[in-house]
Amino acid sequence: MINATKLIAQGKGLAPVLLKRAATVELDWDVRQKSRFDCTDSQGRHLGVFLPRGTVVRGSDVLVAEDGSLVKVIAPPQPVLVVTHCKEHGTPFDLTRAAYHLGNRHVPIELKPDHLKIEPDHVLADMLRAMHLIVHARDDAFEPEGGAYTSHAAHSHGHEHHDHADHDGHDHDHGHHGH
Repeated sequence: MINATKLIAQGKGLAPVLLKRAATVELDWDVRQKSRFDCTDSQGRHLGVFLPRGTVVRGSDVLVAEDGSLVKVIAPPQPVLVVTHCKEHGTPFDLTRAAYHLGNRHVPIELKPDHLKIEPDHVLADMLRAMHLIVHARDDAFEPEGGAYTSHAAHSHGHEHHDHADHDGHDHDHGHHGH
């Protein structure tokens, strides 16, 4: 068993040739939201992953094993519900309303400009259809927002890992320029 205690978000700063050569590991969302888990990489090595509490692992992140080897994380397709607004009877605002209701239930949710993704749940699917939204089951990579339901609200985009000394729960340096 090889331990991995470090994560490089999106492989930032690593040479592309290193990433090409790196082993890979497919981790679905259930595993990627944990900071401690075991997995087996594409070279058959058994990894014990121990990351700082509250770390959310994203597809394309890179785990660094204690022997210095790199393991690139792949977010494999998994069953999800894709939610879109009804172009005939609804408006894009329906998606905003849906995100609010799902957020109130602390449902992990992937937010896109034209759709939402959640894990399969027939009760939620019925609720969304009752709100005149279109719900399709699909297999797709699932990368929900980091946020209030993880222990660190700071990692909203999964790219920058800031250490906030003040821990007041607000992320001040994700400016809203050009979003």
